[in-house]
Amino acid sequence: MAPGTLADEIRLKLGDASPAERKVARVLLAGYPSAGFETMAVLAERAAVSTPTVLRFINRIGYRGFPDFQAALRTELDERNASPLSLYEATDYGRSHEGVEDLSLLQRGSNLFSAAVAQTLAELPPHDLEHAIALLSDGKRRITLAGGRFTNLFAQYLGLHLMQVRDDVRFLPDRDVERTAQLAAVNRRDVFVLFDYRRYEPDKVSMAELVQEQGGKVVLFTDVWLSPAAAHAQVVLPSQVAAPSPYDSLVPTLAIIETVVAGVLTALGEGAHQRMKHGEETARRMGLY
Repeated sequence: MAPGTLADEIRLKLGDASPAERKVARVLLAGYPSAGFETMAVLAERAAVSTPTVLRFINRIGYRGFPDFQAALRTELDERNASPLSLYEATDYGRSHEGVEDLSLLQRGSNLFSAAVAQTLAELPPHDLEHAIALLSDGKRRITLAGGRFTNLFAQYLGLHLMQVRDDVRFLPDRDVERTAQLAAVNRRDVFVLFDYRRYEPDKVSMAELVQEQGGKVVLFTDVWLSPAAAHAQVVLPSQVAAPSPYDSLVPTLAIIETVVAGVLTALGEGAHQRMKHGEETARRMGLY
């Protein structure tokens, strides 16, 4: 399983840090990850603290010195930017190794997927989950969903569930003119649900920034390394991606989606029940089901 990011480590240590050290932490988080590659002197200047204060905070989060911290950050960025091809080549995937005892494919898959789902749900911030459910069950808000190369399937999956229990749910159109019109009309009642996993897609960052600027809310599904769009999201729901192949798994993401759907159903209560009944009756009348 992938460990938490350095940003997670920094956030966890905020409560233990001195006031001066918290200034260093905030500078690192505000400019993450690029701020971590500044010199200690520049970080100290930006945080208005001394260089030894920067070093004390780096020690507090578990690193012997600033070079160790930056080496860990470089490793994290390599993982963050990994592609299926680079993972294939780095792990010698698919090549036989005589004499090496290995678990069966089914056993490896069972171990990996079970652990990934369990860790994802255990580490999911309860506040973010609750906030996502509150936004998606608020009938005054308009929900728009958008995914990426593979994750568009998950945007569709979540959106189709939401459409059955509430009004004002739509997908971001593919055509440029329609997409532009929807984005230009974003206002304070809008919630954009975005899916963005490594290798991150630039349009998700631009979209999240635009929605935030125009007063809307962003709910982001992403991996543990966090899409850059997280900087503009009000809710971030990260998941593990471990898989028995070089392709990142979206099994844990599906577990989060179905947890969110369960929460929305509970929040909407009888209103969701009545809408589901009306939908069933309409579909039967039209011969769709």
